Amino acid sequence: MNRVLLLSVPLMLALPGCVAKTALDVVTLPVRAGAQAADWATTSQEESDRNYGRKMRQQEAREGKARKQADKDRRRQCRDAGYDENC
Repeated sequence: MNRVLLLSVPLMLALPGCVAKTALDVVTLPVRAGAQAADWATTSQEESDRNYGRKMRQQEAREGKARKQADKDRRRQCRDAGYDENC
């Protein structure tokens, strides 16, 4: 009987800490979830800058492609009209 009592005392002392930790986790879970939802819902300045930079690079790529196509079309029209290659 003494053995069981001696083995169960450390277990009983450790259990309240475990229960307290679990209770703390359960209580703080909604706060953590709310903070994570707010983080997902908002955009940081760094993320905003990164998205803006990506958008500008894509726009510049589209403009470059359109300019290249316009130059190609202009050269073809000059050739078709009979002008030399310096047109």
